[in-house]
Amino acid sequence: MKAVATIHGQVIVDQVDQPEVTPSGHVRIRTEYSAVSPGTEMIFIRQASGRKVVMGYSAVGIVEQVGEHVQGIAVGQRVACYGAPYVRHAEFLNVPSNLTAVVPDHVDPQEAAFAGLGAIAIHALRVADLRFGESAVVVGLGILGQLIAQIANAAAYPVAGYDLNAVRAAGMRGYIAHAYHNQEQLEEHIQLMTRGHGVDSVILCASGPGEELINASMRWIRDRGKIVIVGDLATTYSRNAMFGKEAQVLISRAGGPGRYDTSYELENTDYPIGFVRWTEGRNMAEYIRLLAEGRIAVKSLISHVVPVDQASTAYARYGPGSSTLGTVFKYA
Repeated sequence: MKAVATIHGQVIVDQVDQPEVTPSGHVRIRTEYSAVSPGTEMIFIRQASGRKVVMGYSAVGIVEQVGEHVQGIAVGQRVACYGAPYVRHAEFLNVPSNLTAVVPDHVDPQEAAFAGLGAIAIHALRVADLRFGESAVVVGLGILGQLIAQIANAAAYPVAGYDLNAVRAAGMRGYIAHAYHNQEQLEEHIQLMTRGHGVDSVILCASGPGEELINASMRWIRDRGKIVIVGDLATTYSRNAMFGKEAQVLISRAGGPGRYDTSYELENTDYPIGFVRWTEGRNMAEYIRLLAEGRIAVKSLISHVVPVDQASTAYARYGPGSSTLGTVFKYA
């Protein structure tokens, strides 16, 4: 089967073995679309050695086979799925049912393909631990930052967006009222939005050197506010600024509890809901619910739909100054 891989810093469409046996607790999926996660995948490409690595972690497709002990999923249903190494840019997938979410017929499968990024966005907001009426600034308005800002707005949090790219900031204003590419304008709005107290949380979806950005975020938050790092950002900042507000600097790890836990993912052992309310699988299902109810819109964020045979051309569109947001690979 075809799969998108990187080797020696190049992207190739390679032939790899199909998953032939569907283990207990897993489902076999024929992929319709898989979504590019530009931040993560561009890092893989830049760091690629002579060992071939198949990329991707978020997709949607049709269930072709159901393993033993799988409940609530039937052959022929469309499901979204998330989480490498089970989910990849590949034609067929074997995925633990904990990492799937049933997609209603009226939901666009291209939007559903971003379920992995949707779960990451939702988990970032959970790490921020915002309560009704509390406010946030989302910095970095790529596809992930745009999802976080939309979901925060759907939850009725006062939210503002910030990106140095004026095109991305303007696009964000189609979903939330306040998005800026000028820092002074952002800071003026923070003062108005919070009556001078500062926002409850700043969510950083940017990458690269972090000192200047995190120190600025220290000024934007209220006393004892939170800074949540989602992007690949270096964590250097002023201790004095942190001490002055007793600020919390937090890391948001992937899509939620269960990620990287073999018992949850490979062995498909769910966490009791009374002890872990929001797992990565439940966060993914919430993303699908938001789409189904029309509370968020992702279609206009999809810049390109690329046949998987042409996948290597997609990554050239990303880079400094790029306004490209969402890209999905289409499978026959």
